[in-house]
Amino acid sequence: MKIQERTGAGAGRSAGPAQPSAGDRLPTAPRERKPALAALAVLLILLGALGATTLVLQAGNRIEVIKITQEIPAGASVTKDDVTSVLVADDDSIHYIKWSQLDALKKLKAVSTIPAGAVAVGEMFGSGSTLAAGKATVGLSLKEGQYPAGLKVGDVVAAYRVSSNGSTTTGSSSGTSSSGGNSPIVGQAKVSYVPDGKSSSDFVSSTNLAVTLTVNSDAAAALAQAAATGSVALVLVPGNGN
Repeated sequence: MKIQERTGAGAGRSAGPAQPSAGDRLPTAPRERKPALAALAVLLILLGALGATTLVLQAGNRIEVIKITQEIPAGASVTKDDVTSVLVADDDSIHYIKWSQLDALKKLKAVSTIPAGAVAVGEMFGSGSTLAAGKATVGLSLKEGQYPAGLKVGDVVAAYRVSSNGSTTTGSSSGTSSSGGNSPIVGQAKVSYVPDGKSSSDFVSSTNLAVTLTVNSDAAAALAQAAATGSVALVLVPGNGN
């Protein structure tokens, strides 16, 4: 009987755990604040604003300068076909040559070979001769057939004396050593200037091509004499011309 009474007394109770009433809720833990992350976010915002300000200032402080578009050999001057203008950030520590100074730059000579793509600075040019000791330059006016196709600055050539019909003569009146008709006036000469075809002023006439060679000084007179009569032809040869 006692067992049945206990069983009947507990039949109306719920099997689930007792739920706390609304007034008995446990307090929630306060949110953890992270001041380091907040400071980092503020720092990033300030750095971004500073970078944007710097870019705006640099964009508004640019100058137009000269950029070399074609290689300028040592001792040569630039032409309008060798350069273009670009904008760069002004910097007093770099001696840029401004686009407005192009006419003055044309009167100067390259101190050493200047590669295409370089921005021109004052240290690249000088007013004096830049030829090495014992070297001279000789200008030629060549007809078609007296020079190889595709001739360019830096090529090494040999200069031969030819007759008016284009054949090689039997000797040289220049006083240079010659053992026969196949001996060149100059065995090795470096092409220091040849037109690129962009400017008609580079051509002496509609058929003649203006070419400048750098040669040893002792061969300059003979080459100039042959050039004066139009009796010289160029042939590409291997070598560095130095």
